[in-house]
Amino acid sequence: VYTPNPIAAAWPLKKGLVMLDVAMSTTTIGLSQRLSSQKKRLPGKWVMSADGRITDDPTVIFEEPSGSILPLGGPALGHKGFALGLLVEALTSGLCGFGRKDTPGRWGATVFLMMMDPAAFGGREEFTAESTWIAEACLKADPLDKRNPVRLPGQAALAKKRRCLKNGVELEPGIIEVLEKWSATLGVAVPIPI
Repeated sequence: VYTPNPIAAAWPLKKGLVMLDVAMSTTTIGLSQRLSSQKKRLPGKWVMSADGRITDDPTVIFEEPSGSILPLGGPALGHKGFALGLLVEALTSGLCGFGRKDTPGRWGATVFLMMMDPAAFGGREEFTAESTWIAEACLKADPLDKRNPVRLPGQAALAKKRRCLKNGVELEPGIIEVLEKWSATLGVAVPIPI
């Protein structure tokens, strides 16, 4: 009925920032399409076939009749992801007044942006003092596995960005073929590997 409905947010610390980018579903359409085309399975039972079978086979969401991606929380706690997905729908399509009701059965995307200046509330310095304190407290928490310390949302992505800026972007299998098709369609050059 609705898409994975991602939420993205970022907020500053005294040094650095926290970045959040999560879908309100157990997986994304992009990952499901890629694994389906590669005849691979999802890492978990994150989708449901049209007849209600919970599975790790991403092809069920592209069949007729189509299955669906489970909401965040899966079978046991999916009511939370479902509610958050509806919140995203209200903040995007609802606030702009245009969405799925206008193009039923077709993919559509609407966006809601909200920016807040902490100075208008408790103050910027107080905000970053609070955000830094909680981030540092989380980073100091004892992990279950000492080899995998606690990290902040976005920390791995920022490290990956630094690696990519230095060494180039490693593409998933199959992406070059898609780029070649679009290159021919649009009459633009395919990116040159480094």
